[in-house]
Amino acid sequence: MRSLLLPISATLCFVAVAAEGQTQPTSTAPALHLGDALDLARANYPAVKAALQDQVAADRGVDVAKTAFLPQINLLYQINRSTVNNVTGLLLPQSVVPSISGPVLPESGRSAWNSAAGAVVSWQPFDLGARGARVEAARQAADGAAAQARLTEIEVLDTTANAYLNVVAASRLVAAADANVERLRTLANAVHVLVDNKLRAGVEGEQADAALGLARSARLNAVRNLDNQRATLARLLGRSLDDGDFSATELLGEVPAFPPDIAADVKDHPAAIGEQARVRQQAAELRAITRSYGPEVALVAGASARGSGKTALGDYPGGSAGTGLDTTNWAAGVQVTFALGNLPAVRAKAAAQRATVAAEGFRYQQTLATLTERLAQARANLATARAMAQLTPASLSAARAAQEQQRARFISGLATLTDVTTAAAALAQAEAEDAIARINVWRALADLAAAQGDMRPFRQLVAER
Repeated sequence: MRSLLLPISATLCFVAVAAEGQTQPTSTAPALHLGDALDLARANYPAVKAALQDQVAADRGVDVAKTAFLPQINLLYQINRSTVNNVTGLLLPQSVVPSISGPVLPESGRSAWNSAAGAVVSWQPFDLGARGARVEAARQAADGAAAQARLTEIEVLDTTANAYLNVVAASRLVAAADANVERLRTLANAVHVLVDNKLRAGVEGEQADAALGLARSARLNAVRNLDNQRATLARLLGRSLDDGDFSATELLGEVPAFPPDIAADVKDHPAAIGEQARVRQQAAELRAITRSYGPEVALVAGASARGSGKTALGDYPGGSAGTGLDTTNWAAGVQVTFALGNLPAVRAKAAAQRATVAAEGFRYQQTLATLTERLAQARANLATARAMAQLTPASLSAARAAQEQQRARFISGLATLTDVTTAAAALAQAEAEDAIARINVWRALADLAAAQGDMRPFRQLVAER
């Protein structure tokens, strides 16, 4: 019996060495580091590009609002062939019957050329502040768009960091599953040798095969999860991912130091800044509405020239008469208009706008409360992740020792196969939990940076690795 146990013992020792030294297959593709992933997402993800274009459009909206202060210049030129019969009487303002100037003469069916050209410059030198309020509303809209662009970038970077860490975690789970399969496969071979030599009951061979089958199923699930996580990351990066190296050993070393209690006022978070900008925008719109009711004073100046193919005496010179601009005029003055009947509409619009301002104010308060909650949760998650990362090494060491002891006891006939497979499963779980605990520290760091509204400290921390 001793002669049989010795080779089996050597085989089981080889299992331990092979399992502990096993690593993922080396890929020829270059490793994609977390910093690279963040840069790719920032450059390629459509939501970031769209937010930046929205910011550009909002900035141009400020320029559009400022044009209300500029003089309005209108140019006109026309030429027509028409009858020129005129009558005495009044027409209500309308846009169907063309206006005809000149004395009333006997009606004629003859037609003549008519031409006109002119330029009018109108400038409103002052108002009650309505135009300034509209410019301010446009500025606040631009500030809100800029804050939204920052917020979108933060969310995309945080999501990308989590997706990348999910891929790393999935890769570690596959590695742990591979190691467990190898341990149980070699164990099953050794048990079958014992069974074949009548040193163990035949049921133990079946138990070993069953444990190996479960380990292989767990590995398939781990591989499927890895493929799913890689697909998510590829979407965020805007590119396909080859079989690159995602072991990310630089993230699995010493737990990084990070100032979790940096001075972070939730009012400085882009989400809060954007919501506050919307409150101010709506308030500016309210001022524009309330100040729109009042007289409009405009300085007006113009020059014009006309030509007609019929004289004041009723003669028709014929030919090209009327196509030339032979009668000129100019004018300059002040024009005051007041839409007196608009008061009920202005009041109704102002009442509706006040409700909108109040609603935006409540949304701003809700945003601050949500950001405060998120920041507190992120700090708590980081503290928990740090504590877990400090516990798992001891658990991993204990699981390795337990697995070795159970293997030795099994060789000596003091432990059952169930004891060995249970210890192997516990070791695989401890290996995975140790790697994931360190990964979760990075995940908590990314979430904390996002909750604080600034991903730069996290990116700097990544760059230092």
